[in-house]
Amino acid sequence: MSDAERFRLQKGDLVFLWNRKKGDAYQVRVTPGATQGTHMGQIKHDDLLGASYGDTVLTHKGEPFCCLRPTIGEYARRIKRETQIVFPKDAGYILQHLNVQPGSTVLECGTGSGSLCCIFAHFVGASGRVVTYDKRGEFTELARKNAERWGVEGRIEFKTRSLDGGFDERDADAVFIDLPQPWGYIGDAWNALAPGNRLGILVPTFNQIAETLEEIERWPFADVQVLELLMRFLKTDPRRIRPEDIMVGHTGYLIFAAKIQPFASGDPGEEKADAEVSGDPDPVEDSGANGEES
Repeated sequence: MSDAERFRLQKGDLVFLWNRKKGDAYQVRVTPGATQGTHMGQIKHDDLLGASYGDTVLTHKGEPFCCLRPTIGEYARRIKRETQIVFPKDAGYILQHLNVQPGSTVLECGTGSGSLCCIFAHFVGASGRVVTYDKRGEFTELARKNAERWGVEGRIEFKTRSLDGGFDERDADAVFIDLPQPWGYIGDAWNALAPGNRLGILVPTFNQIAETLEEIERWPFADVQVLELLMRFLKTDPRRIRPEDIMVGHTGYLIFAAKIQPFASGDPGEEKADAEVSGDPDPVEDSGANGEES
């Protein structure tokens, strides 16, 4: 296949159409005979079929739109949804701190519309697997269709049931919970994880954080972290660079914890607590919120 053929748009391809003048963008699947409406005129899909990624097509009013390859971040943000989604700003951090990589087995509870599910499936690759649980069948079917649209449905196993019976899987590389009461499933997550691997949780409120942390303390977990991510874009005009008027603020709080094995004799946390009560110095010096440089 030549380079020209490799980049040329085909029937069924996803393309991200972007207008330089207003920044308007549309994500469409190329369908012969169809049109895409915009604020600046109609784009004929037949014109897309004659174009390649990187080309510019014109609306019927002569307005230009660039043909770009869609990213998984843009796709996940724009999927058809009936639930709140995990936004790309949080998803990237989740991927890194759950160590999701090609070949990973990732368990998720709270499929919702499938935004994060598709992201997990994209990054575990053809050799990996995502198992996602949701008790509502309509959400499962919506997530399945969204996964099919991105082309990762073959990497995902959808299970339509609550997590009350726990995860069926063991020795998972990562577990992620997006439920209103995640503290009820901390033990199930511990049982499903391979030792040393991480649990991730998303909650929207402080009191949910407190309930979750109290339950995490009852199980053998280490390296517990809680954080919130904010994202602010800048205007890209080199003559007037400044922040955009609207930023992506609070979307949720992230909680992470790593599974460890129970100690054979007592909880080492008791020794640390005794040292604090007696006024002895903390046996481990705190290196900051995440143990990393700011």
